[in-house]
Amino acid sequence: MSRTSPSISLRKATASSAKVDALVVGVAPADGGLTLLAGAEDVDATFGGKLTQTLTTLGAKGKAEEVTLVPSGGAVTAPVIVAVGLGDAEPSPEALRRAAGAAVRRLTGKAGSAAFAIGGDATSVGALAEGALLGAYTYERYRSNGDRPKPVATITLLTEQTRDKDVKAALTRAEAVARAVNLSRDWVNAAPSDFYPAVFADEAKAEGKRAGLQVEVLDHKALKAGGYGGILGVGQGSERPPRLVKLSYQPARAKKHLAFVGKGITFDTGGISLKPNEGMVTMKSDMGGAAAVLAAVLAVAELKLPVAVTAWAPMAENMPSGSAQRPSDVLTIYGGKTVEVLNTDAEGRLILADALVRASEDKPDVIVDVATLTGACMVALGSRVFGIMGSEDEFPQQVQQIAKQVGEDGWPLPIPEGTRERLESKVADLANVASGRWGGALVAASFLQEFVGDGIRWAHLDIAGPSFNESAPWGYTPAGGTGSSVRTLVGLAEAAVAGDL
Repeated sequence: MSRTSPSISLRKATASSAKVDALVVGVAPADGGLTLLAGAEDVDATFGGKLTQTLTTLGAKGKAEEVTLVPSGGAVTAPVIVAVGLGDAEPSPEALRRAAGAAVRRLTGKAGSAAFAIGGDATSVGALAEGALLGAYTYERYRSNGDRPKPVATITLLTEQTRDKDVKAALTRAEAVARAVNLSRDWVNAAPSDFYPAVFADEAKAEGKRAGLQVEVLDHKALKAGGYGGILGVGQGSERPPRLVKLSYQPARAKKHLAFVGKGITFDTGGISLKPNEGMVTMKSDMGGAAAVLAAVLAVAELKLPVAVTAWAPMAENMPSGSAQRPSDVLTIYGGKTVEVLNTDAEGRLILADALVRASEDKPDVIVDVATLTGACMVALGSRVFGIMGSEDEFPQQVQQIAKQVGEDGWPLPIPEGTRERLESKVADLANVASGRWGGALVAASFLQEFVGDGIRWAHLDIAGPSFNESAPWGYTPAGGTGSSVRTLVGLAEAAVAGDL
């Protein structure tokens, strides 16, 4: 993938003397005007204490993600001061992430280097670094115009605590997480003609080998020999055969084992149950779950967390052809359970079923599957919130709490009593869809639950909404692939290390 990330570093220097193209300061509303956040005191002094007055005159209100540019006029070394709104004088880490992302995006094509004079403790450094690195993301693989505006290339975080171990650890973590999220974005943004199962598997294998992970790739022949009927059934309509990728990080000190399973449909036409054109346009992103789980394991390995994590990524292309599966076909899932296919566009759950059974055989402490699974979840929660469903314990709520801590929006949904009965088949163990249109996300989760091993804590993340941003960029979120759920999965691994799972 053709992408260059900005370099980022810590520096102990006064904000007014920072030798950069742009100096970023934080502002928030206060008493009908503005207040500067900690870190910019000496900048205000160089303006005779009137920086907030100048910003107010320019219309700044300090609301979240608002960006105002002010020529410094030589008052400070940087030629431009960038005031970014935080919305609150005591901003949350997520507010800092979004502010940093908004500031860096605004500077695209305007500045090669930027310094942040906001806070300086471990929490603010980690949040600002993560937001800036995510906000600077661009995807240029298919651009022929070399004159496009360039993102900020060098980012400096100003802090008095450059040698503090917590501050340095926060920066290291932010870099690893941002790298994983941006890799996931790259994979999602690739054109499906260039990024089919074999290519995706090869890229995942290369990244895994580079990270020192154990890698296993099952090709079409191995899938057939192993009885992976769900993956084979979905992939049989395509000229490009399916794959199952396993990345495994097994540190010696691990006391917990987490399994992540991600849906990897590299393009989804709906198969014989063909989607309308408008429903097909963004279906290169139907492998966002696989991209997320693979990238998350890479981040966990880079951070050397003492927890075992295995990613399972079933990959297939769902195409209509003379060899495609048909409505009313019956598939035998890995492990022996049979499924009547009533709708070939409910294909993600079929490939996940194989992987969930296989992942369960290793007896992990928890399984989390991630999938762009249902439009119904988008109807329920919109385009920025993923649904969280799972086992009948507190685990889905724990996932929600961790997601919130790392800056992702998830919301628990139920699997109501009686939902499984809606999947009864007249000829097989169960059907892949239920009759009736209501509660589609809940029905899909109920289907998946059938393939999770007994006694294993399980959560299902339906990221159909937030995985691909079809609107304008906001905060640190670009248009296109977003890397949804990568940070939540890394957060789960950290919680396991802390003994909180």
